[in-house]
Amino acid sequence: MNINWKRSAIIVIDIALAVYLFLAITVFNEPQDQKAVCTRVDIRITDGMAEGFLGESEIESQLKTNKLYPQGQPMSQVNVRAIEESLLLNPFVKEAQCYKTQGGKVIILLNQRLPVMRIKAENGDDYYLDEKGNVMPNTHYTSDLVIATGHFNRNYAKRYLAPIGENLLHDRFWNNQIEQLNVLHDGTIEMVPRVGNHIVYLGPPTDIPQKLTRLEKFYRYGLNVAGWNKYSYINLEFNNQIICKKNKTSKP
Repeated sequence: MNINWKRSAIIVIDIALAVYLFLAITVFNEPQDQKAVCTRVDIRITDGMAEGFLGESEIESQLKTNKLYPQGQPMSQVNVRAIEESLLLNPFVKEAQCYKTQGGKVIILLNQRLPVMRIKAENGDDYYLDEKGNVMPNTHYTSDLVIATGHFNRNYAKRYLAPIGENLLHDRFWNNQIEQLNVLHDGTIEMVPRVGNHIVYLGPPTDIPQKLTRLEKFYRYGLNVAGWNKYSYINLEFNNQIICKKNKTSKP
């Protein structure tokens, strides 16, 4: 009987390799995984535009309350999916990702919802609006966000105020200049600037980017020459024109 020694050698090598891999998984790695303990939790919160709105201590406290904080726990018992699902219940968390690394570290990546405006309406509503118009509950956090006051409900805030807030927040000039929006009884809007002793009347909450463009040009080429306190009321309601009311205390 002829024996194909080459083929037999290949079969023996394949069997030996399979046995080695099996032992490597079941004998070497498994005991290490069972003994490994989480020695560090790294919480990373992105979106610096709202830095401080969501803190690491709050995330740690939330996970401890739900008995999901992994530090000191066996790595084999750390449930990353449960941690993600728990964090997504936080009204300030937009996205959550959790994973384990070698060396006993658990990484938690969070993307927080971005507040664009603080709401303090006449009907008693007190909350934040995010960039999608969703309500974020009031918190101890304070910031230089624009405050919206006046006569409006949550539907009005979501439909009109959230887009205005996003426009103001993402424009460096307006983010520094506008302090407050006030909604009048008829649904029209006034703006209160930080610089200048005047009120800006936007009129209906439509064509806001175009109105802000006209106002910025008026600021740069008008008030920079005439003086920031020359007018008490600036009306942007009508297209292609700006109507101003002089301040009685301004000097000629």
